Amino acid sequence: MRNLRTGLLVAFEGIDGTGKSTQLRLLEDWLRAQGENVLATREPTDGAYGRRIRELYVNRASCTPEEELELFIQDRKEHVREVIRPALAAGRVVLTDRYYYSTAAYQGANGLDVQAVLDRNRFAPRPDLVILLTMPPELSAQRISSRGEQLNAFEQLDALRRVSALFASFADPWLYRIDASQPAASVQEQIRNAWRGLSCSED
Repeated sequence: MRNLRTGLLVAFEGIDGTGKSTQLRLLEDWLRAQGENVLATREPTDGAYGRRIRELYVNRASCTPEEELELFIQDRKEHVREVIRPALAAGRVVLTDRYYYSTAAYQGANGLDVQAVLDRNRFAPRPDLVILLTMPPELSAQRISSRGEQLNAFEQLDALRRVSALFASFADPWLYRIDASQPAASVQEQIRNAWRGLSCSED
C-alpha cells in the first residue's frame, strides 16, 4: 500500500468495445486487495448532463457538435468538482472509465478541433496514468454486436475509425497503450504493470 498525502488519477480510454469497464473493475478489485482506497467512477456521469449525453446515443442529431461538447464539458466540471478533486484530496486512487481524451477523440471525429477541445478541459486534473486500450475498429464493432447490442450513434464503424485514428495521435508520456484484442488476463497484467511503474515512481 502506498503512503501518499494526495491521491492518484487513472483514466481508462479507448474506442467502444475494448473492454474498458471490465478491465477497470478487475484493477479496482486488485487494488483493493492491495489495501488501496479506491474510487471507481465513469463519464458520462449519472448527473443531469450525463443523462442528457446518453440520450444522444439514440438521437445524436438532436444537438450540434458544439452543443454536444458543451454537455460533456459541463458534465466533467460537475464530476471534477463533486467527485474527482475531493477523492484525490483524500488520498484515494480514482479510476475513471473515460475522461477528456475521449471527449477530444470523439468530438474531433465529429468535426471539432482536437486541440481546442483539450484546451476547454484545462480545468480538469491531469491523469497520473492513462490506460489506452487499442483495437481494430472492425473488431470493436464485432464485440459490441456479439453482446446483442445495437451500435449506437457513437459506435458506427466509420466514426470508430476516425476516433481510433485520433486516439493514436495522442502522445503524452503518461499514456500507456495496450492491445485490447489480447486475452483479458494478459491485458489486465499489463495494466497492473503500468500501475506498478506509476506507484513506484510516486514512492
